[in-house]
Amino acid sequence: MKFKITLLPGDGVGPEVVDAAVALIEAAAEKFHVQFSFSSHLVGGCSYDKSGAPLTDDTLHACYESDAVFLGAVGGTKWEGLPHHLKPEAALLKLRKALGLFTNIRPAKVYSSLLSSSTLKPEILEGTDLVIFRELTGDLYFGEPRGYDEEKGWNTMIYSREEVERIAEAAFKFARTRDNKVTSVDKANVLECSQFWRKIVHEVHKEFPEVELKDMYVDNAAMQMVRNPRQFDVILTQNMFGDILSDIASMITGSLGMLPSASLGSKYALYEPVHGSAPDIAGQNKANPLAAIASAGMMFSHSFQMSKAAELIDESIERTLSKGYRTADIYEEGNNLVSTSQMKDAVLDSFNQIYDEQALGIFTL
Repeated sequence: MKFKITLLPGDGVGPEVVDAAVALIEAAAEKFHVQFSFSSHLVGGCSYDKSGAPLTDDTLHACYESDAVFLGAVGGTKWEGLPHHLKPEAALLKLRKALGLFTNIRPAKVYSSLLSSSTLKPEILEGTDLVIFRELTGDLYFGEPRGYDEEKGWNTMIYSREEVERIAEAAFKFARTRDNKVTSVDKANVLECSQFWRKIVHEVHKEFPEVELKDMYVDNAAMQMVRNPRQFDVILTQNMFGDILSDIASMITGSLGMLPSASLGSKYALYEPVHGSAPDIAGQNKANPLAAIASAGMMFSHSFQMSKAAELIDESIERTLSKGYRTADIYEEGNNLVSTSQMKDAVLDSFNQIYDEQALGIFTL
């Protein structure tokens, strides 16, 4: 088998973490006897600097021609003063719309060796393993009209039936592979848009009677996530709420540098770490590459149906952390502080070790 991957390293630390992810992709390709070809293109602020646009037609065409798209990060203070449609972040919105990416999947798993890295108590965190299904094409991010003048600013929160149905169906199907529990998060006590969301989610739920469905207001969900995160399995939520809740989830895992994501549509898929471009440490070999590496694992699972490769990548991250390797964002005294490239090499070593052990029938995890 041969697959084509379009790389969009982007701005700041994006190129550094994408390099780490590619190293794991190539290692898995060798072990599992598949081939990948890569093409790299500009996106975000670096694209604006060269072409005057954060996402060019050439880059978008490359995405259309690929089996998967892998993105690093976009943005930075350098471009904050640009008009909305020229900001680096506008490239993400355009990519999601152009590729029809309506399901954003963000897992938040607490590795046992990182229990003390979060600001929450270990006994609260232990065993947390939740997945956020965030709708990507509706809500305030795409609603019209939008704008501001000297006296006011305005945005439109809107959802269509199709948008809610397809993300709800995806969440319920995924819940079947886990604990058959979905928590739908909205603000139906205040917002008509959320009342519509809840109505459609419940209609779709009738097709999945074996899945338990619970409704929760977003403010309560935020509180519950830090009070008792283990109560959640699959969280289904609107675009803006998902953006906020996934950042909360990242701190549960210890750092934003630990959270991977997959954005899926009917035809295309994009994978990226949830963290931003971190311009303050860009080029310093300090960024945490684990979210990008875990995103590569999600790519194997969702785009290439190579679940064993995905499992090995996840196990490699866990073993590397158990050995005490830490980048600065998750470092604690007594651990081994490493750079981006050193963490990449450590995960690669763990990947090869685990593969060899399992090939020999030895399981020492």
